[in-house]
Amino acid sequence: MAVISQLLSLFGFGQKIPYGKNETVGKYYNVNGIKLYVEEYGSGPPLLMIHGNGGDMSAFTENVPYFSKKYRVILVDSRAHGKSADKGDKLTFEQMASDFAALLDAMHISKAYVLGWSDGGINAIMMALHHPDKVISFASTGANITPDAAAFADGAWSASEKYYLANKNKRWRTERERNAWKVFMLDWNQPNLKWTDLHKIKCPALIIAGDHDVIADKHTRLLQQNIPNSQLWIVKNSGHGTLIEHAHEFNKRVDTFFQNK
Repeated sequence: MAVISQLLSLFGFGQKIPYGKNETVGKYYNVNGIKLYVEEYGSGPPLLMIHGNGGDMSAFTENVPYFSKKYRVILVDSRAHGKSADKGDKLTFEQMASDFAALLDAMHISKAYVLGWSDGGINAIMMALHHPDKVISFASTGANITPDAAAFADGAWSASEKYYLANKNKRWRTERERNAWKVFMLDWNQPNLKWTDLHKIKCPALIIAGDHDVIADKHTRLLQQNIPNSQLWIVKNSGHGTLIEHAHEFNKRVDTFFQNK
């Protein structure tokens, strides 16, 4: 009975698949000096999904069942997140984008569609900039390109600033605490792109944000306006979690964008 239950779960029947904890498909890839944890679902054109800061691949729980019917969905825990441990002292978006490009090489995938949320959206942009040959087209939701108050909705940046000031001189006792601070500092100091950098992106892009997102509406619109051949979608009645709060609409809209590009 246990074997039957596992098979039913694996193929989407019964309880939801525990993305990020599915030992039947989980695998590690040696990439840039670390081991990236990956799970794959479905078949078809490759679609890389990249989660946000402090999260893991389970962020796409509401999206994988839809996309895995048409795509080879590649879920990955980003460096220093989830099961992809990283003992280094520093983390950069350029480094992470390099990880994802190298991961596709390790999987013998020449290029993929990319869907990124929050920091994952930033990483999608970074991949399009620094590894353009690896990206067919990408959808980025809730991303920013500068680490400052202008990029965030009212109050969002001040909350981060308060946390930074309260913890910047702390001595972290455990590896888990040190890693959490490293992940926080990623967003505190980065990314540091210029609007003109976005002009270099050549692949089709869909820029998404909620109308009540933590990313400032003006910032999202400027981001889209500076990417050639891009589209904008502001999701009504949504916060930062567009792909969760409006999963049904989100899945169809992003899929249509990929199919038409």
